[in-house]
Amino acid sequence: MNIGLFTDTYAPQVSGVVSSIQTLRQQLIDHGHRVYIFTSTDPNVPKEVLEPDVYRFPSFPFIGFKDRRLSYRGAIQAIQLAKKLELDIVHTQTEFSLGLMGKLVARQLKIPVVHTFHTNYEDYLHYVANGKIIRPASVAVIARSYMAGMTGVIAPSKQTFDTLTKYKVSAPIEIIPTGVSVKHAKQDDTSTYLREKLGLASQTPVVLSLGRVAFEKNIDTALTIFAEVLEQVPEAMFVIVGDGPAMSALKDHVRSLEIADHVIFTGEVDHKEVYGYYKLADVFLSASVSETQGLTFIEAMTADTPVVAIRSPYLETVVLDKNIGSLADDSYDLMAPLIMYLNAKKQQQVIGNPAVRQKVLHDIDEVTFGQRVLDFYSEALVVYHEEEDMEEADSNDFEYAKSFLSRTPFHKNNK
Repeated sequence: MNIGLFTDTYAPQVSGVVSSIQTLRQQLIDHGHRVYIFTSTDPNVPKEVLEPDVYRFPSFPFIGFKDRRLSYRGAIQAIQLAKKLELDIVHTQTEFSLGLMGKLVARQLKIPVVHTFHTNYEDYLHYVANGKIIRPASVAVIARSYMAGMTGVIAPSKQTFDTLTKYKVSAPIEIIPTGVSVKHAKQDDTSTYLREKLGLASQTPVVLSLGRVAFEKNIDTALTIFAEVLEQVPEAMFVIVGDGPAMSALKDHVRSLEIADHVIFTGEVDHKEVYGYYKLADVFLSASVSETQGLTFIEAMTADTPVVAIRSPYLETVVLDKNIGSLADDSYDLMAPLIMYLNAKKQQQVIGNPAVRQKVLHDIDEVTFGQRVLDFYSEALVVYHEEEDMEEADSNDFEYAKSFLSRTPFHKNNK
């Protein structure tokens, strides 16, 4: 099968969406399929670098979210390329520029188009003119309009499924959680080296935050909780891995809390070291309430690192035992389980049932994920010709594009 993945976001950008796409691509390739990435140009990719089966289209940065980009031309070239590659199915990963391009390609080639809804945009509207251009009520309209005519839609979690149902999306929706690698080679565990690099003793209790350092992640709240934890576990350290727009504000917050000696900001790290950071931690902490899935949570699970986080419909499906982690109804309730796991490190205590963790790991394995998506593709190919109404689909796409572009909140600087 020849598969086209259309996405505005791709490596070297760092995000959960990128990780999901790269995992899916590799699983599809491992099953013997040919996978082509249609994505935006990126100034961090040198022109002389060859990217096999990756096709980039001219783009500009998204206003207020400058490390994300949107393409502004290339639809005709994409159609010609897709015909040459003899695509069998299009899988879009964005509702914006490359997503529209993917839908157009599918219409022209008369092949099915499916979509993965990765992001609850209601939690990110502040990036676009402080939420003054696109309102929360508009998100449902945009999502519903974009997914009209889709052969099928993938929701990475029950929480996302419920959101799409609330939006009254008409396309068939299936829940397929994004998978991660649950098997790691011995050399992947660089935790001993990283502890030495960071100046952490082997017995120092470590709290970890890993991911994009953004305001919606509520890392400031996590730091405030950690400051209180230090009163009971005074030797604990908080390691924050990643970079993003909230970095400067968080450093100011750390100084105001007077805990600078207990917080380490690593900045963005090489992906090869990520597993090592999970392994060096005794607990993974998140105060975010914007996660529809949260790959960092399940990545922590693969490293046997318990998670402490705010309760969500998604996390309730994976955090099934204290061995996996603990969920709280509000940020203040994060403190008790955080202290529990840090003290367990000092006492060499095993909390909960490890067997439950192993069952969950099987369900989130990248191999399971890849097979479920392939089964979804197979079903889409079967039903496509029975259900596709080309005239109505084209009309839906035109109305969506017109309504979106009429208030497009993008930079005009095409760098």
